[in-house]
Amino acid sequence: NKIAIIMSWPREIDMYSKFLDLRDNPTFDFIVNDIKSTEKGRNQSNKLIEDVQNTPDKRHLDIDKVGIKAIKHPIIVKDKTGLIQHTNATFSMYVHLPHNFKGTHMSRFVEILNENQREISVASFEDILKEMLQRLESKSGYLEMQFTYFVNKKEPVSGFESLMDYEVSFIGEMINGKIINTTKVIVPVTSLCPCSKKISKYGAHNQRAHITLTLETNEFMWIEDIIEQIEKQASCELYGILKRPDEKYVTEKAYENPKFVEDIVRDVAVKFNEDERILGYTVESENFESIHNHSAYAMLSCDKDKKNV
Repeated sequence: NKIAIIMSWPREIDMYSKFLDLRDNPTFDFIVNDIKSTEKGRNQSNKLIEDVQNTPDKRHLDIDKVGIKAIKHPIIVKDKTGLIQHTNATFSMYVHLPHNFKGTHMSRFVEILNENQREISVASFEDILKEMLQRLESKSGYLEMQFTYFVNKKEPVSGFESLMDYEVSFIGEMINGKIINTTKVIVPVTSLCPCSKKISKYGAHNQRAHITLTLETNEFMWIEDIIEQIEKQASCELYGILKRPDEKYVTEKAYENPKFVEDIVRDVAVKFNEDERILGYTVESENFESIHNHSAYAMLSCDKDKKNV
């Protein structure tokens, strides 16, 4: 007795044979139906399994984004020191769906990730976006890759080194035939309240804050350089390890450099307005208030072609 494996595309045999060495196994017969080549093959394939996604839709409504969200896949990232970081990324992959199609082919998104390398690199990010548009037969699409990035930081006084983690996203969109790449970085910092310092006889309330920068550039920028510029605009930066001399230093530095969320976004904006590599950005600051059960928040956007928005 033989087991028949019936596939619609010749490339699927090549894909599966990477994992199952079945070509020379007499137990299996491969029956290939190239539905693009002949009407006979198309009719035979339809009799086997109907492709519901390709059936017409009569509601005449385009869908802006359809695809898969929050699928995890290993990636490799090269840092500024030249070392390679192996980490996991969360991908979201969407395409535009014309009004005349009922649905998209969800499995193809996953195939694209797995048919690349076992670990996807940052360098292959744009190629994946182009492949996604081609395979899903769409003119516009969205690809996001979110991952944890580590920077080895030296403590300000003791000189001890420790890792700090940052959340980074690469976002690629195909809009009107043009690919637009943006980078998003979330940087944890310390903020100290200017009002609290002014009115209090002792001390001032301070807290961790997140500064989130989303930017479009006209040339490559190291993630470390973006993080460094953002940290300089906070009351004080964070460290993985703090010995007593380091703790004294960061406490006093934050006290001498109080900032509201409004101050932080404006200071970041001033810095990046001076950088000609940056075409546009959105900067957000969220303070996780230590004396409230809510956060303080500010946001500022700039498109350098249109000035402040």
